[in-house]
Amino acid sequence: MAAKLKKGDKVVVLAGKDKGKEGEISSVSPSAGKAIVEGVNVSIRHVKQSQNAQGGRIPQAMPIQLSNLALIDSKGKATRVGFRTEDGKKVRFAKTTGETV
Repeated sequence: MAAKLKKGDKVVVLAGKDKGKEGEISSVSPSAGKAIVEGVNVSIRHVKQSQNAQGGRIPQAMPIQLSNLALIDSKGKATRVGFRTEDGKKVRFAKTTGETV
């Protein structure tokens, strides 16, 4: 299946405790159907001190389900993603504006 959301996309959260928050996708795991978005779904990790790293309570972004994310179009609104062929290539486009992503 083609990836509707990819690394580097600007997305908005549709459901959950962080509903309405926006961020950029830093990594995607297609097999698990999850993505890590910067500044969204942040939890505190308790890290033990080591020789080269400081320990303490470190905030870390946790994975969020892809179905709870929507791409942000050029007008700043949440949109669904569609596929079409242009010049023999398969490209993604925003359903609201029709622009290629």
